[in-house]
Amino acid sequence: MIELYYWTTPNGHKPALLLEELVDAGHPLEYTIHPVNIGKGEQFAPAFLAISPNNKIPAIVDTAPADGGAPLSVFESGAILLYLAEKTGKFLPSEPRARMETLEWLFWQMAGLGPMTGQYGHFNVYAPDKIPYAIERYTKEAERLLGVLDRRLEGRDFIAGGEYSIADIATYPWINPYTAVPLDLAPFANVRRWHAAIAARPATQRAYALTKRINPSAGQPLTDEDRKHLFGQGAKKD
Repeated sequence: MIELYYWTTPNGHKPALLLEELVDAGHPLEYTIHPVNIGKGEQFAPAFLAISPNNKIPAIVDTAPADGGAPLSVFESGAILLYLAEKTGKFLPSEPRARMETLEWLFWQMAGLGPMTGQYGHFNVYAPDKIPYAIERYTKEAERLLGVLDRRLEGRDFIAGGEYSIADIATYPWINPYTAVPLDLAPFANVRRWHAAIAARPATQRAYALTKRINPSAGQPLTDEDRKHLFGQGAKKD
């Protein structure tokens, strides 16, 4: 059993996407979802911090790890994808060169596309003051990364290894996640083709259907409480 600690964010969608893909790949892992409402500060609960010390979702607990030992917890979305792929032997090539390509692009998403697109969203959507320098800086960097991805997808169906992989699963949720201020994808034809193909996958549709069930108010303006818990924390929680 995989215990998935989840909220409806781009990073939160990643393990849900993989777990649903595993069903269609004929290697399902039974899983249950524990919602962690980050707008209400549930990510700071001691029980969750014992699993995810960075107080971020997603996180998992594998109650039946391969070594037969005690339940194993994993935090950080990229680490979770890697763990589940290795556990099942799916969506991560075993051939060394294809495997390394997949890991390169997984880490590219974790270190580049996710953080930079996240800052684009923060300064365009959530920041109380519009700071032109920050908006321009992160818009340009998000567009640069989309250009990197577009060139990578030239002549390819998927990002790495020739087959759908955890590199695609990690990247997909971070393509235009901010509907209020969408990035212009018109110059990136390969990204648009790839993104549409993944959106059409049954596993993708099932994973994203969780949003309506778990967080029906997703996409609504943030409350003051939301802002306090999401953006107001320093080294010591109030």
